[in-house]
Amino acid sequence: MGLLEALRKLHKHKEKQLKILFLGLDNAGKTTILKIITNEEPIVVPTQGVNVKLVEKDGVKMTIIDVGGKKNLRPYWRNYFEGTDVLVYVVDVTDTKRLEESATAFLDALEESKLEGVPVLIFANKKDLKGGVSENQIKRSFEVEDLTDREWKVQMSSAAGKGDGIQEGMEWAVKNAK
Repeated sequence: MGLLEALRKLHKHKEKQLKILFLGLDNAGKTTILKIITNEEPIVVPTQGVNVKLVEKDGVKMTIIDVGGKKNLRPYWRNYFEGTDVLVYVVDVTDTKRLEESATAFLDALEESKLEGVPVLIFANKKDLKGGVSENQIKRSFEVEDLTDREWKVQMSSAAGKGDGIQEGMEWAVKNAK
């Protein structure tokens, strides 16, 4: 099922606007993925606060919120949890030194009651670069196989170039929105 078909199906069943929350450590590629989704020119500038994009595809409206991932901004993540239909967490698979830190930030977010049952898409980003960890390592580190209260998916991706894996991930997100 393509993204447009999934959006049409969703539109028939819901007349609401989806809220998709993008989280992850700084430099993981959240904003670049967002730019690909909105057909904008990707930029490589750290997000200092929040990017909010309203996206409409085939009559379905989505509010995509991309929150900065620097350590001093992470306590503010919880301000965006309420009403989230899908959590998209972006991890840089080549940042092996901070993989544990990223997994901890992810698991801490999932402990918040406002994200209870919210489907999770993990973009394992920068798969095109050498030295990255595997999808199985991401699954282990982020303990997603233990998530029994929600749908989840790990999608290998590369925000550089053609945006490999991003459309597939977003199709899943729309299809599995809470």
